[in-house]
Amino acid sequence: MPFDTKVAEFEGFILDLAHRSLRADNRDIDLRPKSFDVLCYLVENSDRLVTKDEIVEAVWPNVVVTDESVTRCISDIRLALNDASQHIIKTVPRRGYRFAVLVSRGPGDRRLHELADGQAQASLQPQPQVAPHLFEPRMIEGPSVAVLPFANISGDPSQEYISDGITDDIINGLSYFSGLSVIARNSSFSYKGRAVDVRDIGVQLGVRYLVEGSVRRIDDRIRITAQLVDSETRVRRWAERFDRSLGDIFAVQDEITQSIVRIVVVHLGNAESERVASKPLNSWTAYDLMMQGDQLQHELEQSWDPSLLYKTRSLYGEAFKASPGNARICAKLAHTYIREHSDPAGKDCGNPIPLRQGYELASKAVRLDPSLPEARTQLGWAYFWMKEPDAAIQELETAVALNPNFFDFPYAAVFVYTGSPSRTLDILQAHLRLDPFHPPQLHAIHGHALYMLKRYSEALAPLRECMRRGPQVVLGQLWLAATLVRLGQIEEAKAIASGTLAQVPHLRLKKWPALSVYRNPGDAEHVSAALRVAGFR
Repeated sequence: MPFDTKVAEFEGFILDLAHRSLRADNRDIDLRPKSFDVLCYLVENSDRLVTKDEIVEAVWPNVVVTDESVTRCISDIRLALNDASQHIIKTVPRRGYRFAVLVSRGPGDRRLHELADGQAQASLQPQPQVAPHLFEPRMIEGPSVAVLPFANISGDPSQEYISDGITDDIINGLSYFSGLSVIARNSSFSYKGRAVDVRDIGVQLGVRYLVEGSVRRIDDRIRITAQLVDSETRVRRWAERFDRSLGDIFAVQDEITQSIVRIVVVHLGNAESERVASKPLNSWTAYDLMMQGDQLQHELEQSWDPSLLYKTRSLYGEAFKASPGNARICAKLAHTYIREHSDPAGKDCGNPIPLRQGYELASKAVRLDPSLPEARTQLGWAYFWMKEPDAAIQELETAVALNPNFFDFPYAAVFVYTGSPSRTLDILQAHLRLDPFHPPQLHAIHGHALYMLKRYSEALAPLRECMRRGPQVVLGQLWLAATLVRLGQIEEAKAIASGTLAQVPHLRLKKWPALSVYRNPGDAEHVSAALRVAGFR
């Protein structure tokens, strides 16, 4: 039923008609005026299915618009609500939409969807949901591109990892070109399975060009289609179809990458071309296993389920057996051992044996390919946990020098522990231009840096954002509890600690290696003292 109100609350969001605002965690979330109106209508009618025709009649009265206008607004709203899974707004195929979560309705005397004359206009462009105070979306200067997830059209959902893996490799190949800004995988994949106008994507990611494509595998053959689209004009600048045997897949990826770069970048350095073309991985078996491992690795980053770590390691291990000279697979395998040592959610947290194994594999990866950023990063990460911070920073800086588009979270995290949290904030700000839809643990690193600068009130927002987007991220829970203690909110800190210990009952501060790698012992006590007050032991 319709209701009279000026305020509605749902899933931690506050919809305020009087101020025409959508808020969460004490911050405003931008929406275009029409998208705001559509959200109001859905919230008002949260107890039933609404059709597109109803939405058009309510939001665009006496105006002729297409279904695309409604679809675009729904995409904007889902982006603002971080609702890629359609938990909040469910699509009912060929019928309409249903607002599927409980709405708490505040007092008032006005229908939510009524539009007042002369109200202030919101931004005309949709804005990505990002870490507070870190990133202001804008068009990236110079040639820029985002590779959207290639569609799996094989008719077999179990083949999804192949299309995802090919997309990853094209992103990785393009990222080597210093004249080209390439959007990170996390942000590109936020559009997976969504029908969004290319202009909107271009604005949201701040890029000029988009790569789209599809993958179909039939027995030992594979068909890859790809096209390059100008997001401002919607003009297709290049398109190609590749029908090859599985053994030719690496050549196809290189061909796609080089074709895109020739169009986007006016001057392309030969050294960079050769680096992309150099692919020691020449085994489909190894590549297939690596892509399966990558899929599990991404699931691990979202769920923080330690059991996935060992499944991922098994796949990377088999891939490395099939291609023992491949530095990429070796570096990925190294990461699983280093994480086993450092992850507070794992039962082997603090065990030096997996750290040693990770170091040996990372060192081998660097020997196999000294110019591979992933290998340098894993070696630096191993050095960091081995309490050799200067060697760690040197390797991480080398990784970035090799590929300015490359980023992995250790590069930002290490500087907090080594006494330079302000440097971490600078690194995050630079990175988020290329990854506006970053994973939740980057919010945790942001909050950790602010905590170490004793800017506790500022740290609260990114840490709460980490918990909202990634409630299972243990690092976010730990640093949020410590921050709340410093702000005097002891009861909430204890409640968070209790929940963390229920999730990870074996967690003990003395076994958590993070408290032993601060360069300044006083920094370690700054964290551990607050965690003990919260209830960790």
